[in-house]
Amino acid sequence: MRPKGVLFDFSGTLFRIEPVDAWLRAALDARGTMVERADFEDCVRRLTAAGALPGGPHPERIPPSLAAVWADRDRDARLHREAYTGLAREAALPDAGLPDALYDRHMSPAAWQPYSDAAEVLRELRHRGVAVGVVSNIGWDLRPVFRAHGLDELVDVYVLSCEHGIQKPDPRLFRTACTLLGCDPADVVMVGDDRHADGGATALGCEVRFVDPLPVAERPAGLRALGLLERTGEGPGTHHA
Repeated sequence: MRPKGVLFDFSGTLFRIEPVDAWLRAALDARGTMVERADFEDCVRRLTAAGALPGGPHPERIPPSLAAVWADRDRDARLHREAYTGLAREAALPDAGLPDALYDRHMSPAAWQPYSDAAEVLRELRHRGVAVGVVSNIGWDLRPVFRAHGLDELVDVYVLSCEHGIQKPDPRLFRTACTLLGCDPADVVMVGDDRHADGGATALGCEVRFVDPLPVAERPAGLRALGLLERTGEGPGTHHA
């Protein structure tokens, strides 16, 4: 199938968030907060276990007090911030202002790095007349990240869960994206890293292809390897990268 449109997930697919230690260091520096090396490393471990970095490691457990907010976090910007700052507070940080500073940092374009082949693949799709959309479960506007890294001009539409009040795998989010692209879902490929969330596109008849959400240095050609610009013998369904 040579698609007429391709939808991409954001985190773990086109971009990767910085590591927890770099994220914490940036927030500490922004606040002018100094911590000893051992305390810093302890904070990194606690934040990692808490899953407080959006796009980073998943929480080891969700505190009961945050369970309802966590379930709906991607449908609403306020809930998204509440969920992740709540998880950061579980990490017993040395500065009461750090949870909000950390949340603000993760929305900064500097906190995100595009995968090495992202620009190349998006540019080739644009050159060949393939419509491109970004469909993301997210609680904030990611467009500035794309602009800062020079990729915004290669994306036709953004469909963000927090702007529609719907989160993947709900097929309505993918249907909205296909409609905005002007493509029949049967002519669209969804590319993502989450087999549950991104796999929801199959309900519409989209083909879904997956990449692994590895660190950027460990996945130099994951998007290129999907063969989005080549004819394949596969029909609609699921292809594992």
